Amino acid sequence: MKKSRYSESQIISILKEAEAGVPVAELCRKHGMSDASFYNWRAKYGGMDVSMMKRMKELEDENRRLKKMYAEERLKAELVQEALEKKW
Repeated sequence: MKKSRYSESQIISILKEAEAGVPVAELCRKHGMSDASFYNWRAKYGGMDVSMMKRMKELEDENRRLKKMYAEERLKAELVQEALEKKW
C-alpha cells in the first residue's frame, strides 16, 4: 500500500482549514495535492480529531492482523479436513 506523504495531523489541519472557509481549490494549490485527495480525506476523516484518527489507525492494524490470523487458521482447518477425508 502506498504511503501518504501527509501525516495524520497534516490531513486534519488541512480539513480544519477547509471548515474555516478556505476554498478547496486554494487549499489544494497551497499544499500541492489534488481535489480528489481532499474529498477522499474529507469522506474518510471528516469530523475527526488527531486522537480519533490514531485510534482508527490502531483498529485498522488490529483488524488486518486478525484477518491474517483467521486466514491462516482456516487454511490449517482445511488441510486437517482433507487429511481426515483421505482413506489410508
